Amino acid sequence: MTAVRHPDLPRRRLPARAPVRRLLCLLPLLLVVVAAVRGRSVLAEGVGQLRTAAWPWLLAAAGATCLTWVAAAVTRQGAVVQPLPKRRLLATQFAAGAANHLLPTGLGASAVNLRFMTVCGIPLARSSAALALYLLTECVGRLGLLAALLIAFPDALRLGPLLSDVAPGILLPAVGALLLVAAGALALVRRLRTAVCSFLRTALGEARSVHARPARALALWGGALAFPALQSAGLMAVGRALELPVPPLHIALAYLAATAAVALVPTPGGLGSVEAALVVALMAAGGPAAVATAVVLAYRIITVWVPLLPGALTLGALVRREVI
Repeated sequence: MTAVRHPDLPRRRLPARAPVRRLLCLLPLLLVVVAAVRGRSVLAEGVGQLRTAAWPWLLAAAGATCLTWVAAAVTRQGAVVQPLPKRRLLATQFAAGAANHLLPTGLGASAVNLRFMTVCGIPLARSSAALALYLLTECVGRLGLLAALLIAFPDALRLGPLLSDVAPGILLPAVGALLLVAAGALALVRRLRTAVCSFLRTALGEARSVHARPARALALWGGALAFPALQSAGLMAVGRALELPVPPLHIALAYLAATAAVALVPTPGGLGSVEAALVVALMAAGGPAAVATAVVLAYRIITVWVPLLPGALTLGALVRREVI
C-alpha cells in the first residue's frame, strides 16, 4: 500500500546545507585541475628551469613566499579592532592565496577573508570596511615602495623600447569612461548613493578606531609594507638562483612596477598577465629575454603552482569546519 500523507502534517525538510557545503569543499580542487590543465605548458617549462637553478636561493624564495602569508595575516588583524584567532587567521591567508589564483584578481582572497571575519562575529558592514582598509593600505604600501625605488633608481627601468604608444592611448580613455559611469551612477541612483555614503561612514569610523590603537596601526602599515617587500625578495632570490644579470633592487623595482600595472587586468590571480608583465619589466631592467623568462617561470612555480593544491585543500577543510 502507498502511504497517504495527512494534509495537516508538515513536510519533513531535509538538511540543504550539507550537500552545498560538500560541493564547496570540492570546488577548489576542481578549479585547481582546470588551472593546471590550462597552464600545463607553463608548469612544464618552469619545472625545467628549476632543475638548473641554485637550490639555496630557491629555498630562500620559498621562505619569503611563506612569510608573505604571515604578513597578510598581520595586516588583516591590523585592519580590525577585534582580536582574531591567530592560527585560523594564518590558515585563512594560506587558503585565500589559493582562492586568489583561481578567481579574478583580488576577489578570491577578499571573499574568503570577508566570510572569515563574519564567522568570527564581526558584522558585515564592519567586515567590509576592514577589507577596504586592508586593500587601501596594501595599495599604498606597494605604491610607496615603488615610488621610493623609482626615486632612488630613476634610470633602472628602460620601458621606451619595449612599450608602444597604443596601450596608454587605449587605457586612459577606458579608465576615464569607467570613472564617468561610476560618477553618473552615484549622481542618478539615490539608493546607491545612500549605500555608498553609509559604507564610507562605517569605513572611516573603523579606520579611526584602528589608528587609535598603536599596536593595530603598526600591524596594519607594517604588514602592508612587508607583504610586497617579501614578494619582491622572492623574485630577487630566484634571480640570483638563475644568475639574472640585474641588480637585486632593480629586480624589486621591476616586480613592483609590473604588479602595479597588472592589477588593472582582471584575470584569475593575474595568471598570464603577471608573467608577461614581469618578463617585460625584467627586460626593461636590463635582463636578457631568455633569462628573464626563465626567472619568471621559476618564480611563478614557487609562489603560485606549488602552494596551489595544499592551499585548495586547506580552503576545503576550512569550509568543511565552517571556519569560513
